[in-house]
Amino acid sequence: MKTLIRNGLVFDTDKLDFSEEADVVMEDGRIVAVGGSTASADIEIDASGQYVLPGFIDAHVHFRLATMNFQKLATWTEVQFGIAMARLARDTLTRGFTTVRDTGGDLTGFIRAIKAGELVGPNITHSSLMISQTGGHGDAEGGARPVPDCACQMRHTAFGIVADGADAVRKAARHVLREGADFLKIHVSGGVASPSDPLDCVQYTKGEVEAAVQEAHNRKTYVAAHSYTPEAITMAVENGVHSIEHGNLIDAEAAQAMRKNNAVMVPTLVTYAAMQEVGAQLGLPAANQEKNKVVFEAGLRSLEHARAAGVEMGFGTDLIGETQTWQNREFEIRAEAQSARDILHAMYVVNPRLCRMEGEVGVLAEGARADVVISKVNPLDDIRALAKPEENLSAVLKDGHPVWQAEAA
Repeated sequence: MKTLIRNGLVFDTDKLDFSEEADVVMEDGRIVAVGGSTASADIEIDASGQYVLPGFIDAHVHFRLATMNFQKLATWTEVQFGIAMARLARDTLTRGFTTVRDTGGDLTGFIRAIKAGELVGPNITHSSLMISQTGGHGDAEGGARPVPDCACQMRHTAFGIVADGADAVRKAARHVLREGADFLKIHVSGGVASPSDPLDCVQYTKGEVEAAVQEAHNRKTYVAAHSYTPEAITMAVENGVHSIEHGNLIDAEAAQAMRKNNAVMVPTLVTYAAMQEVGAQLGLPAANQEKNKVVFEAGLRSLEHARAAGVEMGFGTDLIGETQTWQNREFEIRAEAQSARDILHAMYVVNPRLCRMEGEVGVLAEGARADVVISKVNPLDDIRALAKPEENLSAVLKDGHPVWQAEAA
């Protein structure tokens, strides 16, 4: 099937600017030409006066966290998960996000269904099960539990693996890589949504982090680490972690450590805004709401520290369940501290590297995936417009197929 977008102002990722009006030709899920013209196509879209962009990329999502009501989540069957995740995947596409990086949870069957065409959803690169210590951010089990016979034992849920000690972390890393993880995700500080860990605690030791990093290196990939505090961030990057997820409480010294070690930070500011506004009514416990307040108030400062140190930043959201409808509002929040070009650089240049899909996504070029967003508004003039996709986008295409189009006026 051939698809033709006519006469749009086409985004050039290298220049972070738009070209003159041009055609984009797509066939069999790939872009085959940008510029020139073609006589006919199976699907034609007139983009005259509009802005043609690569599909949006979100570098931090959680499809498995399909509701913020964690008590309900703990009781769901795989069928319930599948139904909820399928809805989230479809809605993610309609908001313009054609590629995502999922940072924790078993998605094996889910990804297979999307690739087979049985579900409509974005391209997904994923960490599979996240790896955490006992009592750490990813330790989601409730109730009394027996003391393990040895430190090398592992416990796991559909979300993550609890592993203590370098040998257990190594085994967990090998397990998730065997299961098809594109990268590893560990937790090195407390978290907002978890029940048993203070926000400012450091999790994992140098040896445990090094074990994960070595296993990732052996598989030609990297480790991402959930981390908020300067101490945890510094410990992680000095022991080989490549991407820091969130980083809200970073300071100047930790930012310098990140820059020295060529680490990337993926801010996810919108999730804290969402939890601040609607967390209580969606069942987020009071203790978690208090932790959220701390990181919410520090969010924009984290961007300033990272930018001042020259740390590259990706673009993520980390929204949970019902709040995933807020996904595009990350554009609006980031615009309070970053220029439009910096935000588009994060999404179209940094994110493809983190997704290990450089050259495949984030560009409109021959051979790239035919994932396209058409905007009525120039995002370089008003990046906040992308926060309202239903008003300011006119079409979203995945693999050259329109998956959402605005109703004709």
